[in-house]
Amino acid sequence: MEKDMILIVDDEDINRGILANIFEEQYEILEAANGKEAVELVEENLEKLKVIFLDLLMPVLDGFGVLAYMSEKGYMEHLPIILITSESTAESAEKAYDYGVSDIIYKPFAPRVVMRRTRNIIDLYDSRKEMERKLAERTKKLMESEEKLRNNNEFLVNALSSVVEFRSLESGEHIRRVKFFTRIMLKYMLKYFPEYNLTEEDAESIIRASALHDIGKIAIPDAILLKPGKLTDDEFEIMKQHSVYGAELLERFKQDDNQFYKDCYDICRYHHERYDGRGYPDHLKGDEIPISAQVVSLVDVYDALVSRRVYKESYTHDLAVQMIKNGECGQFAPKILECFDLAKEDFFCVAELLENCSFI
Repeated sequence: MEKDMILIVDDEDINRGILANIFEEQYEILEAANGKEAVELVEENLEKLKVIFLDLLMPVLDGFGVLAYMSEKGYMEHLPIILITSESTAESAEKAYDYGVSDIIYKPFAPRVVMRRTRNIIDLYDSRKEMERKLAERTKKLMESEEKLRNNNEFLVNALSSVVEFRSLESGEHIRRVKFFTRIMLKYMLKYFPEYNLTEEDAESIIRASALHDIGKIAIPDAILLKPGKLTDDEFEIMKQHSVYGAELLERFKQDDNQFYKDCYDICRYHHERYDGRGYPDHLKGDEIPISAQVVSLVDVYDALVSRRVYKESYTHDLAVQMIKNGECGQFAPKILECFDLAKEDFFCVAELLENCSFI
């Protein structure tokens, strides 16, 4: 069986010999007469080394030079270094510990003491490595479980949103475009609006949840949902209930501590609210409206403007941008409009792409 290695770094042959005699039965011994040789041996045998014994006073490169190199490389987090030195000043000891040495043994030393202290340090590092390995393994399993759950959620979201798509091809294509535009908005929000404290995970959750913003339309009668013309005032009042119907549907799957559920609910219920309180169904205003719903609200309006509907032709990108900024489609938060202004060219490019590739 291949032995683990110990590196002994000392410019005195006799000192290296004494330490080698202590450990040669258990370990393969590597020796270096100066810091330069030590660094070379470390690079060649890093994965096999269990501990380094290091003298301070040496030619070419001294012990502190080796410590500086090891510290810069990050090796000392995983490889213990024990100073074996006659340099017993408090200043040298403090400097060595600042670099991260595991122990200091002063010359002359008792072999049995060196062996016991070395064994304890190696066992400590081995235990820490094993804990790190188990933690990494558990973290990997948790991430795999989280990814599986995320994929399951994605499947359910797509399945639910497809219910609306099945009833209305127009709605189905709208759902896909909303996800694209939501991703663009959140890209710019993450980069330029840190005050919202959004993370990459938050953004992905909102993007996936955006697909359900119109899920309540499954409760709207076909005569209204599929009407080939402009709705009457009474019909529009019924259509407006889709945000409430969708929220009520989602409440059946309520998960109090689940951010994805919260994003789905907030977007579904509040994506027709407006910053000045003139939206529906709850007439929220300002920051009472969740940021997820604010983003999808603007995206929803933009796509409705640039898309052809049975009751209207599509508007140009420039006209749609102008209408949104002028408040012709309801008032949006100033920062949401700032973000939209930054993202509008990306909106135009994606709109053109989706117009030519409706199957995306």
